[in-house]
Amino acid sequence: MEGMLANLIVQAIGGAIGGNAVGAAAKNVSLGPVGNTIAGAIGGGIGGQILQAVIPMLAGGVGGMDVAAIAGQLVGGGITGAIVTAIVGMVMKRS
Repeated sequence: MEGMLANLIVQAIGGAIGGNAVGAAAKNVSLGPVGNTIAGAIGGGIGGQILQAVIPMLAGGVGGMDVAAIAGQLVGGGITGAIVTAIVGMVMKRS
């Protein structure tokens, strides 16, 4: 159970980083620092869990968490967090 929580935390951190990165790179979809962090963390956590279900290697090997699994979760969470932040930013700026 604690392994699953650790995975979710790493993915949410990656998502927050990805959300802030897309907010800094594309000012027209930025939600502000807090909005980018929240949208990115939610997107990273949810998207990271989906990616982990599709690609089980991201969960870590038999021995538990390793550097490659953590890096994969950070990248997966970062990408999905950036995507969710960009989508939410486009929707919010449109209305």
